[in-house]
Amino acid sequence: MTAYIDPSRESFSRFREMQRQGPVHMLNLLRFRETAAYDDGTEATGAEAYRSYARESGPIFTRLGGRQVWVGKPELILIGPADERWDLAFIAEYPSVDAFVAMLRDPDYRKAVRHRQAAVADSRLIRMQPAAPGATFGEIGE
Repeated sequence: MTAYIDPSRESFSRFREMQRQGPVHMLNLLRFRETAAYDDGTEATGAEAYRSYARESGPIFTRLGGRQVWVGKPELILIGPADERWDLAFIAEYPSVDAFVAMLRDPDYRKAVRHRQAAVADSRLIRMQPAAPGATFGEIGE
């Protein structure tokens, strides 16, 4: 099974090319390692390492206009692979594509991301265009 931790060059290029006005929502699905995998031997659980990442990257995220829109703890995969498991799900909002790119390029963020890489066993990061709910279930408003 392939684990996904960081974006590929190709997916990051496509992300940057998809310029449009308005905010970008990023759906995050995360599964943590039982023991964080630090190159320097730092000892922590995956969840503890991810909290370190959040603590260090959070001020950068906020400074660039980011905000957390929604967070939850997945309980059960009702439709999908039965062996898939996520420890944390959340949606982060960035005011623009450029704000997300600026975060990834920030020198302090680049230092903080080591905690995320040590913490995460697998992840999904799905770019979404926010929309208002429509008049009926499952519909996007105009």
